[in-house]
Amino acid sequence: MLTKFFPFLLWFKKYNKESFNIDVISGITVALVLIPQSMAYAQLAGLPPYYGLYAAFLPPMVAALFGSSRQLATGPVAVVSLMTAASLEPLATAGSPEYVAYAVVLALTVGIFQFLLGVLRLGLIVNFLSHPVVNGFTNAAAIIIASSQLSKLFGVYVDKAPHHYETIIRVIKAAISYTHLPTLFMGILAISIMYVLKRLNPKIPNVLVAVVITTLISWSTGFENNHRVELNVIMSPDIHTSISEFNTSIKNISEFGKQRADLTRKIETVKASETKKHDDSVEILNLNHEVTILNTYIAGQKHKSHLIREELRSIKFAAVPETDGKLIFYPRNLVPGGLETDGHVWRIKVGNKKLDTTSLVMMGAGAVVGVIPKGLPSLDVPKINLLVFFQLLPFAIIISLLGFMEAIAIAKAMAAKTGQKLDPNQELIGQGLSNIIGSMGKSYPVSGSFSRSAVNLQAGAVTGLSSVITSLVVVVALLFFTPLLYHLPQAVLASVIMMAVIGLVNVSGFMHAWKAQWYDGAISIITFIATLILAPHLEKGIYIGVVLSMFVFLYKSMRPKVATLSMNVDDALREAEDFGLKECPYVAAIRFDGPLFFANASFLEDEVYKIRSIKPELRHILIAADGINDMDASGEEALSLLIDSLRSSGLGVSMSGVKQNIQDVLKRTHMVEKIGETNIYATKKDAIKAIYPKTHNIPGPGEIICTDITCPLVNYIPLDTDLTKNN
Repeated sequence: MLTKFFPFLLWFKKYNKESFNIDVISGITVALVLIPQSMAYAQLAGLPPYYGLYAAFLPPMVAALFGSSRQLATGPVAVVSLMTAASLEPLATAGSPEYVAYAVVLALTVGIFQFLLGVLRLGLIVNFLSHPVVNGFTNAAAIIIASSQLSKLFGVYVDKAPHHYETIIRVIKAAISYTHLPTLFMGILAISIMYVLKRLNPKIPNVLVAVVITTLISWSTGFENNHRVELNVIMSPDIHTSISEFNTSIKNISEFGKQRADLTRKIETVKASETKKHDDSVEILNLNHEVTILNTYIAGQKHKSHLIREELRSIKFAAVPETDGKLIFYPRNLVPGGLETDGHVWRIKVGNKKLDTTSLVMMGAGAVVGVIPKGLPSLDVPKINLLVFFQLLPFAIIISLLGFMEAIAIAKAMAAKTGQKLDPNQELIGQGLSNIIGSMGKSYPVSGSFSRSAVNLQAGAVTGLSSVITSLVVVVALLFFTPLLYHLPQAVLASVIMMAVIGLVNVSGFMHAWKAQWYDGAISIITFIATLILAPHLEKGIYIGVVLSMFVFLYKSMRPKVATLSMNVDDALREAEDFGLKECPYVAAIRFDGPLFFANASFLEDEVYKIRSIKPELRHILIAADGINDMDASGEEALSLLIDSLRSSGLGVSMSGVKQNIQDVLKRTHMVEKIGETNIYATKKDAIKAIYPKTHNIPGPGEIICTDITCPLVNYIPLDTDLTKNN
């Protein structure tokens, strides 16, 4: 009973000092990969890098303690991070306090959903995401994730467009206009280090080595070169005007947003009123009209600010040193003759907030991680707004299922090597608790990581204690080593993500699905294309894939295979059409493959009438029921009507190979009496032996109507009966 609630107690069965030492080494090894990866994935999720460390603090430990896999490494992962960003970007600006708060609530929502699935033992719900859908989505997500890092790799800044492919076009245009070569060099260097070390020895923590080397280079060369200046040192009246207009636009957006929020609250108050009157409905319509107008104003101001921001980001400045050491900035094409510049290319750092004209950030080099708060996050329960909770719930469900699928697939792969027994529902509980408790420590949604789990297994981890050690190492890093990460280039984090998602690309998955069934391949390809086109609305790609999978399932259920059987050379009844077999004109043996229920009940009748139309001499129909595995009331009613119709037409009807659960239905509904117990046979062979003499003899002793001794059913009659001697 204790191990049911505390599965980690099983770790210590036959546990010894050697196992402990291996777990400690494994935990430290995984932590060395996790720390830089988690920071990179946090940026992918639209959060400050240090929130990745918060997500690597509690979740790995909790998931290991309450999950069933002993080697699964939980924490920030690429696909879940991307889904987090896609879920939250419509609600708040990436990186803002509101955005962070939503991310924490999303983690809590995901955790609650996963935990409830596990407790209620509903892990099978994950099967609604079929393999073709997941394959198509994962391949598209890998491309989206990798391409989303191009701006950091080239050192350019662009606004996100409504669609991801439009954003990438903007990045390419910006990169053609200007690429910061040292930033690109840092990214390529990091990729080269990780690739080479991985090929030389997979046990080397290649990510950590790349991070350490590039951070040292960044620190020693002054890779970050930012200056805070007042507006008056920028020698361009046009830029002064643009900045003023930009700030006015941002201010308008904020004011209109507050007015919209007030109107929304007012609408909710009127709707919640206990006394519903006609005047209330009119007031709601008027308020909604005002909201629509404000939305139009906000959209206009956002577009205006985007154009100004794009213009300001595209301007390249040259700095002229003054005698007192201060810098004066000119647009590069407007530097007065005779002035000597410092040789750097400078740009204004423009975000989504108002620009402080007394402290403008001029960027003269590459971007680094910057200041990471020292210490552990405060632990408290996230404040839940029910409106926000239900707004996030659809995204949380998708993230829960995707995250769990990724985690359980990794866990199963490792269990196949270790021989460990897995409990999917217990794994759901572990993943759910890791997200719930993680949210109390400012974590965003997490899941099982393929790369870190592989490292954990390769290092020889014996129990989940290795993940506990991983969490402790992250705690030490947060307490003592965060200042060392200040100079880590953003381009390196982008490289870490790009290298990590290479493993998600699986082109062979499309071909494999197509070879299995062409429609599975088609679903996988359509999901892939839809996800790419509709990004950043990734959930729509999954919806399309799931709907297509359900449509195929329903279509196949409504039109199951109905095969006519005949004798094959191996003395067994086979599908006549598939094997090109000759059929008996007097007896039709029909096999119905699938459950006989409301969705396909009439289909059996339609197929039987088709067979009757092409066999005018038909005398008997044998329903081979070994393919029918379930039957509901509609199926039983349809079968009853079919038997009545056939017998009223003078045809005989019998059944063979009826499964026990189907027999129970026939007995409860008194269908057995209608069919006749003598017309229900254990096997097809027994049925044919009984039916053949009745259907091939005409009235009169010893006369045969079927004079063809090659009749397909002749091998199924009793061996001691010579029906050919009168020919």
